[in-house]
Amino acid sequence: MTWRAPEIDRRHEPYLGAERALLTGWLEYHRDTLLHKCAGLSADQLRTASVEPSPLSLLGLIRHMTYVERAWFRQRFAGQDVPDPFDFTTDPDAEFRVETADPEAELAAFRAEIAAADAAADGRDLDEEFTLRRRDGSSRQLSLRWVYLHMIEEYARHNGHADLIRERLDGITGD
Repeated sequence: MTWRAPEIDRRHEPYLGAERALLTGWLEYHRDTLLHKCAGLSADQLRTASVEPSPLSLLGLIRHMTYVERAWFRQRFAGQDVPDPFDFTTDPDAEFRVETADPEAELAAFRAEIAAADAAADGRDLDEEFTLRRRDGSSRQLSLRWVYLHMIEEYARHNGHADLIRERLDGITGD
């Protein structure tokens, strides 16, 4: 039997609620949507690049969002001293190199990073600020609210990519 990405019981976006509940709900919806786009696909399908010469694949998007979750919630906002999940020293697109990646392990790492990101933000005020230091030496103040909004935008953009990749793989379309 060939391994297939598990199905997901996708949570729906919230329609009403306080700001924190809406931000969290939309982020959860987009996280689930990325997993939903991977559901039922084989390891080879998850590794299949979208269009040459791009290395973009569904598994690459999972790995990218694993990194982005860690970078924004844990490393930058919470200031946790945790290493990057991929070695970017020789390849700035390391997370998209999936030829030998194990999809089951990558999906587990993604889910674990989501749990760690949620824990880093749990109980913290949306107005809590942190300093983002940029490569050019400049810095700026950002809030946890900004991180939530950025993450929702990041997932929404990449879920559009995932939708096109999934359609190319097996013709499945939809949200």
